[in-house]
Amino acid sequence: MNAITRRLLLQSAGGCALGAVLPRIAFADAATDSRFVLVILRGALDGLAAVPPYGDGNYARQRGELGITAPERKLDGMFGLHPALEHSHARYKAGELLVLHAAATPYRERSHFDGQDLLEAGTGAVSSRDGWLNRALPALPHTQERTTEQLAMALAQNVPLVLRGDARVNSWAPSRMPEADSDTLQRIADLYSEDDYFASRLQAALAADEVAGSGMDGMAGGRRDPGREVGAVASAAGKFLAAADGPRIAVIETGGWDTHANQGAEQGQLANRVRGLDQGLENLRTALGPAWRDTAVLVVTEFGRTVAVNGTRGTDHGTATCAFLAGGAVAGGRVIADWPGLSVGALHQGRDLRSTLDLRSVMKGVLAEHLGIAESVLEERVFPESRYARVLDGLVKART
Repeated sequence: MNAITRRLLLQSAGGCALGAVLPRIAFADAATDSRFVLVILRGALDGLAAVPPYGDGNYARQRGELGITAPERKLDGMFGLHPALEHSHARYKAGELLVLHAAATPYRERSHFDGQDLLEAGTGAVSSRDGWLNRALPALPHTQERTTEQLAMALAQNVPLVLRGDARVNSWAPSRMPEADSDTLQRIADLYSEDDYFASRLQAALAADEVAGSGMDGMAGGRRDPGREVGAVASAAGKFLAAADGPRIAVIETGGWDTHANQGAEQGQLANRVRGLDQGLENLRTALGPAWRDTAVLVVTEFGRTVAVNGTRGTDHGTATCAFLAGGAVAGGRVIADWPGLSVGALHQGRDLRSTLDLRSVMKGVLAEHLGIAESVLEERVFPESRYARVLDGLVKART
């Protein structure tokens, strides 16, 4: 039994809280061949760096030393990709990556906590106690054949808000708990051998580790490497979703995108994060194998960052940013953007990229076209009071 199995086993049996948690995955069984992965970048990704609008005449002047004015990975005459997004650029050229820019939720303040809550709630105000993806689960086609709690694991410290609600879901995450020896594990197994609840969770932990495989080995202890962490977790997510009887929906979250100081441009702090994300998405694609063709991966963040550089060579909390939709099911190779421009008069409050695309329109489009949820359900139940955020269609390929 390896180290990850031991940690999962201990936490499942004893209900121990996770310590320093790695990027988490939460699962919901959608009972469909279509796979959907939501990736939440906590801390506010700088969309003007990830997808630099090099063709905007005001970009170089506004961005100064943080501007990526001649990206080698050009998408069209206006936009490029950050040089660290090597694999993503390959997916774009293969028609499997869609870039959405000048996008945001309805939130216009600058609190990470409120911004993330509203992103996950899918509402127009920070008041919901459940998430849009949880509200969508009962409406998925054929859910009567498999429950939303098909994998009986509860190994993450907290299920993300986007998956909290009335529909029961499962979660999985490696922890940084110390390893336990074989004798301790055997005593735990003996202790709960006649308790159906805990015995089933011990078996679930073992099954989860068997699916995740050795890709998580070496993640415990030592200095944290966020790029490697998200890559390893994405690999595990792909293995879970690729399994014939595995989940069909996953949520991955990763932090560290709050770049107030020493952000860097082609190289530096942000570049390292972007490179880790890029590798994570590639790991996910590899682990999914043939299931990639039925997969859509939506990458979002709570808001963007200021257009201008601050006094500590970073950027502050902003408004609009970029989002990515990747996968074999995606009608990619395009940039969707009603670009507002970066002149001073075009900016939100004179400082931020102005939003021209409600992220809920993107979410609705994926749920409707990819997962088969009726638009009436999306408007009434999943994203209430959001009719002005119309379903964005044409995001996924037509089924053959």
